Amino acid sequence: MRVERLYRYPVKGLSAESLEEVELAEGETFPHDRRFALAQGDSPFDEAEPRFLPKQNFACMMRNGKVVLVRAAYDPRAGTLALAAEGHPPLSAPTATAEGKAAIGDWLVRFLGDEARHGTNPDGSPRPPRFTEAPGHAFTDQARKGVSLINLATLDAFEKTIGRRLDPLRFRANIYFSGLPAWAEHDWVGGELLLGGARLSVFKRTVRCPATQVDLRTGERDCDVPRLLREHFGHADLGVHATVLEGGRVAVGDALEPA
Repeated sequence: MRVERLYRYPVKGLSAESLEEVELAEGETFPHDRRFALAQGDSPFDEAEPRFLPKQNFACMMRNGKVVLVRAAYDPRAGTLALAAEGHPPLSAPTATAEGKAAIGDWLVRFLGDEARHGTNPDGSPRPPRFTEAPGHAFTDQARKGVSLINLATLDAFEKTIGRRLDPLRFRANIYFSGLPAWAEHDWVGGELLLGGARLSVFKRTVRCPATQVDLRTGERDCDVPRLLREHFGHADLGVHATVLEGGRVAVGDALEPA
């Protein structure tokens, strides 16, 4: 088995960034993966006391399919995020300043339009959506920090069953790999993997949600992936999640094998 592709998603719900290599740290996600999010105005997320919240509290593919049309690029060295979408002026702004965060948040709210939800602060004042981060927190879909893996043979088997091709990035995994029979990765749950210079512990299968219904080219829902998985395979799972037990360098082309 070998690593074919590596991705991070700096802003929850927005576009992927392809990586040639990554340095994993014990107990963490990919560096800068899901580091930022647009918290909806009615979300209880508190930057001072960050905790896991379900994805619908943020702009996300499950609720806001159009977010896939935003092209986002994060530069961790410069600390800037660039955003672009058809019909909207491009923006590049720092993520570490209040002004920069406000500019990014305003851009995303204008893009979302009616899908941007507003709330109310405890003092009764309006609370708009806000672009946010919290040191050490990741806006992942799992309460436990980790990485996600997709077996490309499983995706291929699913595609052949439903009779159509799907962009692998619908599934928003960090690691796409080859060399394993379809669905065999489900047997890894509870076991460990050696991945490049890192060691992982697989803790669950990935249950697919309506986010995977969205066509990344159009932002429209065109394929009910969860329903088709249940209809043909008796479950809605595709991929696995793992925690990093021992950190290390992982690169495209690296080996992957059970420990």
